[in-house]
Amino acid sequence: MRHWLQLILAVWIFGCGSALALQADDEQLAGEIKVLNPPQDQAIAERLSAITASLAGLENVEISVSAGVITLRGEVANAQLKNEMTAIASRLEGVVHVQNQLQEQLAVRSRLAPAAEKFREMLGTTVQMLPLLLLAILAVVLFAMAGSWLSNRSALLRRLGLSELATNLGMRFVRLIITSIGILIALELLDATALVSAMLGVAGVIGIALGFAFRNIVENYLAGVLLSTRNPFAIGDFIQVDDMTGKVMRLTSRDTVLMTLDGNHLRIPNSQIITSPMTNFSRNPLRRFEFTVGVSVDLDLLVVRQLAVATLQTMPGVLAEPRPRVLVQELGDSTVTIRIFAWLDQRDTDFLKARSEAIRLVKTAFDQAGIEMPEPIYRIHMAATATKDNDKPQPASTPVVATDAEPAVDVSTDDSIEQQFNAELRQSDEENLLPAAQDNAAAKTS
Repeated sequence: MRHWLQLILAVWIFGCGSALALQADDEQLAGEIKVLNPPQDQAIAERLSAITASLAGLENVEISVSAGVITLRGEVANAQLKNEMTAIASRLEGVVHVQNQLQEQLAVRSRLAPAAEKFREMLGTTVQMLPLLLLAILAVVLFAMAGSWLSNRSALLRRLGLSELATNLGMRFVRLIITSIGILIALELLDATALVSAMLGVAGVIGIALGFAFRNIVENYLAGVLLSTRNPFAIGDFIQVDDMTGKVMRLTSRDTVLMTLDGNHLRIPNSQIITSPMTNFSRNPLRRFEFTVGVSVDLDLLVVRQLAVATLQTMPGVLAEPRPRVLVQELGDSTVTIRIFAWLDQRDTDFLKARSEAIRLVKTAFDQAGIEMPEPIYRIHMAATATKDNDKPQPASTPVVATDAEPAVDVSTDDSIEQQFNAELRQSDEENLLPAAQDNAAAKTS
């Protein structure tokens, strides 16, 4: 029983002590908040007035301080100064609160005053930096002149075997590099090297955009550089690109101009010539023509071959070496196809004329020798229909017209296209990037 009384007494004493402690804390919180060594309101006002007097645009600010509360009245130029004034006032010692009642100036004159002040500052800075500015301009001008002078000295690149277009591209690149060095030196003198990174970034973005926008133009230009360097053709060469043929008139930075055999101008993009198979018929003056003939299966093919070779060997314009050749190409149902080859010199003999005359002479020789060149024969079997041998239709014979005299063989070169070609070269003032263009044109016109 005594133990229970002691336990109850201990709990009561502990509860009373806690209640007294909480009552003391409440009395302390309800009391006055004391600040040790508080600064005087007058001192705060004087300190803030001295700060505003040293800052531009805060001369018309009225300051009043009461019990640590600062009240700001008046007009400022813009909202930035208004916010800065609040931040400055709140940082002073002893300030409890800042009431910002400042108004922004809406007059045009007041708005233009800061801009005029900045302009005067920039003008003063420019006058101070005038010697450096002149040196920077002088550096850019000198390096630009040096780049222009070097760009006109293309003899070194020409000695390396580069074409005119490649030389011009190299000289422009040299001029750009030298001028860029001058601009970098000028920016270094003006302590504006940070601008270089921004310029390079903008140039990179612009370069990517222009690359996508003018991709075809850049491809054709680079292809023109390669064509003028590799020289796969010259002026007057007869070439074939895909299924397009013609004589080369000129090579420009964008396309290649051909004159077709019917006298039309054909422009082919340089990139297409680079990426397509091209045949140059003029690089080798010797050229072989060919044609096929069908003869009867009953003939002696050895005799047929000897007659065709002998006929071509006597034809004007056909070369003795390499000799004409006749090959058996195919054995058909009703004919044997033979293939006839012969060589000519394009400088003296026209290709189309020679081939045409060769076909005519071979046919004439075969007709005179009785060599039959039958047409295809088709056999039709009809069910339940009996036919006799004498009822079969006989092949119609082709009448042979005899001539008293053999016509003269004309295989001379045709200069009709050549005359139009030379006239176009003389009249046109379009750029021509092919090597020795003037010499070739003069040689062809003479």
